[in-house]
Amino acid sequence: MKITFTDAAKADVFAFIVDEDGGLPESAASLDKSTGGLLSAAIDGRFTGKKDQQAVIVLPKGAEARRAILIGGGKPKKRDARVLEGLGANLVKAFNMSGFKSMAIHAGSAEDAARMGLGAKLAAYRFDDYFTKLKPDQKPSLTAISFVVDDTKAAKAAFAPLNAAAEGTMLARDLVNMPPNDLYPESFAAKIKELSEIGVEVEILGEKQLAKLGMNSMLGVGQGSVKESQLGIMRWNGGKDGEDPVILVGKGVCFDTGGISLKPGPGMEDMRGDMGGAAAVTGTIKALAERKAKVNAVGLIGLVENMPDGNAIRPGDILKSASGQTIEVQNTDAEGRLVLCDVLWYAQEKFKPKAIVDLATLTGAIVVSLGHHHAGLFTNSDDLSDELTKAGLTEGERVWRLPMGPEYDSLLKSKFADMRNIGGRAAGSIIAAQFLKRFVKDGVKWAHIDIAGAAWVEGEKAAFDVSWASGFGPRLLDRWIADNYEA
Repeated sequence: MKITFTDAAKADVFAFIVDEDGGLPESAASLDKSTGGLLSAAIDGRFTGKKDQQAVIVLPKGAEARRAILIGGGKPKKRDARVLEGLGANLVKAFNMSGFKSMAIHAGSAEDAARMGLGAKLAAYRFDDYFTKLKPDQKPSLTAISFVVDDTKAAKAAFAPLNAAAEGTMLARDLVNMPPNDLYPESFAAKIKELSEIGVEVEILGEKQLAKLGMNSMLGVGQGSVKESQLGIMRWNGGKDGEDPVILVGKGVCFDTGGISLKPGPGMEDMRGDMGGAAAVTGTIKALAERKAKVNAVGLIGLVENMPDGNAIRPGDILKSASGQTIEVQNTDAEGRLVLCDVLWYAQEKFKPKAIVDLATLTGAIVVSLGHHHAGLFTNSDDLSDELTKAGLTEGERVWRLPMGPEYDSLLKSKFADMRNIGGRAAGSIIAAQFLKRFVKDGVKWAHIDIAGAAWVEGEKAAFDVSWASGFGPRLLDRWIADNYEA
């Protein structure tokens, strides 16, 4: 989808934003006059400009466009970023398959146009690579959207960082949507190598290197798979030379059967998305590189498969992690934390992080707690909590802080090792966070974001969230970094 900003445009479809109870906007006056008042006539008792209402007008032969669409913008004072993104997204959804190729949207201010452009771009996303028999009328026709604004320079400047974040979001969606026979640790590693084309330094560590580093917890998860485990390292060096980086860590379980603690069969196909944290980190690094962010950032993704093989780890096995701490495996389906603990330790041994944020589709318990509209936030820093919460509200990828505390640690006690990898039925998401905290050194700012409920969503969703995979994470993290860590 090509998105441009102009002070005048020709297109197949003209779109106008109508304020609730505000009448036809001035930007539509000329077209209304030239068509004998067709647009004015569309504003009747049913169409009042309420948010997301639509009225489509077929224009006569010889008119400036083939169609005009009026879309309700609701009350102007309530038209925040989410509403604007929704307006752009709904316009794309209305005409993406229509047969028309171009749309011109009269958008108001430069900032409004930029936000609508973001919604339009996200709504235009498709993941149809595996369909082989799509007919022409099953494919999108809309290829270009132009936003008509007075200050095109300001609109382009406002859209540029949003566009970079959208590119990261769409990469994250692609990765989560890919089937596990095509996206496994080594092929995921090959995907991140493509980021070198936009200035990201990429390094991949294989199993021999991970073994030398003592990352036996992560290796334990992958030892039942014929696919070799990998650690992906992405460096974006946009800040000052030698400046300490922000670290992002992602769980990359490319497929999770549960291992010996096998998951039930129904719904197991969704475990193709258990690498949503790694996808979010990869998308964020792409967003930073696309907009040439003035920050040093490192993305670390632990890539494994969790399979029930004769060589797989068993309940009762004890793993020695890279930190030296030992872990009794009581459930092989609590594998994400076994990956993350080693990657978190590597992050602190290799770098001096200003802050670490890890993302993971870690627990079903977080879906029970928060549903699909917030990710769970756990952190050892009130400042970091405030920063991430604010960034999430700004970009619509919301997080909700849950408690942590030493009183939960008793649930991780093991009879045979330093800890076990599960607690009990109670506080499952908190116990997982408490486990990870044991691998964070004193004085290091750290946050864990459990995105199990937000990484993929079935059912009713926002207009711009058109895919099974939401791509949650890059918009949140990119905004967090921009607001708190860039020069």
